[in-house]
Amino acid sequence: MELNSIKPADGAKRARRRVGRGIGSGLGKTAGRGHKGQKSRSGGYHKVGFEGGQMPLQRRLPKRGFKSQRLRFNAEVTLTALEKLGLAEVDLLALKQAGLVADLAKVVKVIKSGSLSKAVKLNGIGATVGAKAAIEAAGGSVA
Repeated sequence: MELNSIKPADGAKRARRRVGRGIGSGLGKTAGRGHKGQKSRSGGYHKVGFEGGQMPLQRRLPKRGFKSQRLRFNAEVTLTALEKLGLAEVDLLALKQAGLVADLAKVVKVIKSGSLSKAVKLNGIGATVGAKAAIEAAGGSVA
């Protein structure tokens, strides 16, 4: 086989339809567009979603909500999870290695769910007002 002898398989390429080229072609006169009407005219068609003047579906349905894509980078950790983790100092990397937050997470916040008995120092991690109070009551700190 040589480069100059390569060609597509038989029947793989078909000649394009040449419309409006006389009565003998079978596609003359109206060129496959039928008679009259909007679809027969050049440039005549409707926009996407047009339903002939009826109120289109995207306008009949109510508008509802919005979900920010930035939420993917936020994560929550409970006091119970910190208790089970058992580390004296907790930062974002430690939480990711423990599998408590996703690898995508950039902003982590501790929420008050459960209780904490050990002193835990948080580095680069936020906490809610209640969680902060619980951590400081256990002898820890939020930096």
